[in-house]
Amino acid sequence: MSTASKTIELKRVVVTGVGIVSPIGIGTEPFLDSLLEGRSAVKLIERFDTTDFPVKIAAEICGFDPSSFMDRKWARRMDLYAQYGVSAATMALEDSAYPVDEDPYAVGALVGSGVGGLYTFYDQIGVLLEKGPARVSPFFIPMMIPNMASACSSILLGLKGPVNATCTACAAGTMALGDAFSLIRRGDATAMFAGGAEAAVNQVGMAAFAACRAISARNDEPTKASRPFAMGRDGFVMGEGAGVLVLEEMEHALRRGAHIYAEMVGYGMTADAFHLTEPDETGEPAGLAMTRALHDADVDPSEVDYVNAHGTSTPLGDVMETKAIKLSLGDHAYKVMVSSNKSMFGHCLGAAGGLEAAATILCMEAGKVPPTINLEEPDPDCDLDYVPNVARVATIEVAMSNSFGFGGHNVAIVFRRWDG
Repeated sequence: MSTASKTIELKRVVVTGVGIVSPIGIGTEPFLDSLLEGRSAVKLIERFDTTDFPVKIAAEICGFDPSSFMDRKWARRMDLYAQYGVSAATMALEDSAYPVDEDPYAVGALVGSGVGGLYTFYDQIGVLLEKGPARVSPFFIPMMIPNMASACSSILLGLKGPVNATCTACAAGTMALGDAFSLIRRGDATAMFAGGAEAAVNQVGMAAFAACRAISARNDEPTKASRPFAMGRDGFVMGEGAGVLVLEEMEHALRRGAHIYAEMVGYGMTADAFHLTEPDETGEPAGLAMTRALHDADVDPSEVDYVNAHGTSTPLGDVMETKAIKLSLGDHAYKVMVSSNKSMFGHCLGAAGGLEAAATILCMEAGKVPPTINLEEPDPDCDLDYVPNVARVATIEVAMSNSFGFGGHNVAIVFRRWDG
C-alpha cells in the first residue's frame, strides 16, 4: 500500500488591523502617544474601597463606554473582560476594513484570557451567598467562561471560521496570536481576529494576587511601582484591557489594497515544567521558546533589533528573562533594544500579549522604540539595553514579543517590518 504525502505550502501572514482598549489609551493613536511619552497609568484604585486591601494601586481603564462599540443589551450580557475584547475586535475590524461578508467561514476569532469573567464570578457568588441559589443569574456561566471574548466577537462581527480561546495565564494573548498565525499559514483561515482580553482589577482579583505576593505594594508611589529590571522592584502592577490584531493572509491583503502594519513571521513555545508560579531561573525554557520562534521565522539572532519584553517587574522574572534573551541571542543580546510596556500600563495578564504585540508593530511603523520607565537604578543582574525612561528613534526591521505565564508557559512571536 502506498501512502501519499501532502505538502502544505505555508502562507505569509500580515497585520492589517489593530484594536486597543488599555489603561494608557483607547484606540491606537492615544495608546501609541502614551507609550512613546512614557506615561504611567498606575494610580490609586477608584473602582472599589481599598481600605482593607494591602495593595491599593492598579492601572485601571478610565472613560470606557461599551455602548460606543456594541448594543447596550449585548453589553449587559458580557463580563467586563469580554466587553473589552469585543470593543478591541470592533476597532480592529474598522481599522482593517476587512470584508467579512466576502466569506464569513474564512475568518475567525482567537482571543485569549487568563482568568475570564472575574467580575461576574465575584458578583454572582455574592448573590448566591446573600440571596440564595434561586437568584443566581442565568447568564452567570456564559458571562464568566474565558471563551466569550472570542465567541461574542464571532457573533457580533459575523465571523464563522475558526473560533477558539487560549487560557494560558499571562501567555494567553501571545499564544492566541501564535495559534491564529498558524491557522492562516496552513490555509485554515484567511484572516483571524486575535489577541487577549482581561479585567481583573476588582476585589477578588486584587486580594488573590496580593495573597500570593505577586503584586507591588508601593502604594505611596503608584507611578513608580512598576519598575521592570530596576533595583527595588517588588512585584507587578495589575492592569486590564484588550489588544486585538487582524492577522490576514498576505496575498489576500495585497489584492484588496489593505494597509499592512507588519508581517508576522515566527512563533515558538516551551514549558518550564517547574513550578506553579515561579519561572525556571535558568531561563533555558524561555530562551528556547525565543529560539524556536526565530527558527520558525527563518531569522538569525543577529537580525533582531528589538525585544518587547514580558518584563513584569518581579524580582525573579526580570532576571530570568534577561538570561533567556542572552541564551537565545548570544552576544547579540547586548546590541538589542529591550523594553517593557508594563512599566507604563501594568501587567494586563491574558491581555498583555495582545497589547504588547500591538505596541511592537505600531512602534515598528513609527520608527521609535518605547521606553522602560522607572529605570533609574538598574539591577546589576539585568544588564541589557532596556531603553531607559525615554523613547528612542530607531529602525526596527525584526522584533520579538515575549510572554510567560503562571504554570510555566513560555511564548515568543516575531514580526518583520513591512517594506511593501
